[in-house]
Formats: sequence, C-alpha cells, structure tokens
Amino acid sequence: MRLNRFDTSKIKVQGGRGGVRRAGGIGCGTIVIALIAALVFGVDPMQTIGMIEGSQPQTQTQSQPGGLTEEQVCTSGPYATEACNALTSLNETWSPVFARANVRFEDPTLRLYPSGPVNTNGCGSASSAAGPFYCPADNTIYIDTAFYDTMARQMGAGGDFARYYVLAHEYGHHIQNLTGIAGQVRSIQQRNPSRANDLQVRMELQADCYAGVWAGKNARLIEPGDMQEGLRAASAIGDDTLQRRAGQRINPENFTHGTSQQRAEALRRGLESADGSSCDVYFEAG
Repeated sequence: MRLNRFDTSKIKVQGGRGGVRRAGGIGCGTIVIALIAALVFGVDPMQTIGMIEGSQPQTQTQSQPGGLTEEQVCTSGPYATEACNALTSLNETWSPVFARANVRFEDPTLRLYPSGPVNTNGCGSASSAAGPFYCPADNTIYIDTAFYDTMARQMGAGGDFARYYVLAHEYGHHIQNLTGIAGQVRSIQQRNPSRANDLQVRMELQADCYAGVWAGKNARLIEPGDMQEGLRAASAIGDDTLQRRAGQRINPENFTHGTSQQRAEALRRGLESADGSSCDVYFEAG
C-alpha cells in the first residue's frame, strides 16, 4: 500500500521506554505457538490488563517517554515509519467521516514501545505478551512492533498491508470508543456476563470491518497482493486457528475475536463497501 509520508502535525505519537525497536533482530524465535494465542487473545485490555471502568481520557503531555520527539519516533525504524504513515492516513480518512456525521472526533495517540512492560494512563500496565491493544482511558493505541515479526515468522502473515491491518484494527476500537459503542458494550457485559464473549467477538469483527473501510476508502493506494496479505493476516489470528495451532480443542465458548472465516469476511466487508455504516451489521441484532 503506497501511503504518503507521515505528517507529525497531524498525528500524536510516542516512543516507548528506551526508544523504538528497529525492524529485524527482534528475537521472536523463542515465542512458542501457545504464546501467539495469548498475544492475540490478550488484545482486549478489559481481559489482559484490568481496564479501569469509567476512566476518562487523559490529556496528552508534551513530554515523550524516552525523551524522543515525534519525528525521532517516526524515523526510528522501518516499522515505526510505516506506523506513522498509516496513522496519518487513518486520521485523514476518519476525521471527515465524523465531521459529516456531526460527531466529535479526537485523534488517538500511537505508542510504539520495545519488548517489555508498558504503562498506560488508565488501563494499568502490560507486557509485550499483551500484543497490540487500544486503551480507551487514554485514547492510545499501544503496539510492540516485535509482534509484526511474530506475525510474519510464526503465523505466515507478513507484508506491509498485514501490519497496516493490525494498526487499523486497533484504530477501529478507537472509533468504537468515540461513537460510544464500546461503553455500551462494556455496560451490557457487566450486567450480563453470559453475553460477554459474544459481544466481544462482535466488537472485534466490527473493528476488523472498520480496518477494511479505511483501506477501501484509499483503494487507489492498494497494490497487487495487499488484499491477500490482509485477508491472510485476518485468517491467521482467528480464534479457531489459534486454538488449533496451540494444540487445543476448538471451543467456540472461549472465542473473543471470531473465527478465521469471520475475521476475513469482516475485513472484506469493509474493503468492498468503503462505508463505515456497513459495519453496523455486527450490532443490528442482539
């Protein structure tokens, strides 16, 4: 996907403790397949890092973790530059959509951190085992770029569009936070725990759909093979596939993100429609 270069005046980016790890040499070879399942199942901060309900978004401070400027963070490695390019495009794509709907829009902050623990403002702390996640309390997308190498080496889901999909999916959770759907879902989950997993699957599939909408709205930038990379990535992190790879019995009751087929279909729905309203289907019933 041929994205334009990032614009630091249009994005909020932070580097993690000690700077941003460069692509290559990240050392994911020791991560076993069971941990891959934990990585993806842990994306939801409600389940992995004890999200504090009712926390309000925090105001971004001017100081950067690690003392890096946004320009330095975005140029600290190929993955960082890719992420900043994607964040710029995501903001430019979704901001007008919210404006037309007369809904307040706020850019999320992107936090890129090296393998190791990371602290959030309102969602506790997380290790690299949490994988990419979004914290609604501070409107921040947290990504350990080592996860990208895990996807490529151990899931067979490499390529730039696969990485863009991961970031765009987490951005989808930001959209859900801004529109209020995330808060409504959390409220229902608390009142009716028996529906928690089903509702979480719907949340994840809608976020996949929103990722596809972003790509669909920028279809002119899509290159041959991009769609296949994205669909392959979506399939690789389906609950059934991860359970199977971990040597577990496939148990739909434990699903939190949807099957490989459901995730690929959700991404395709967004790609083909390029319309955010098409993603409402995941909450039209029930």
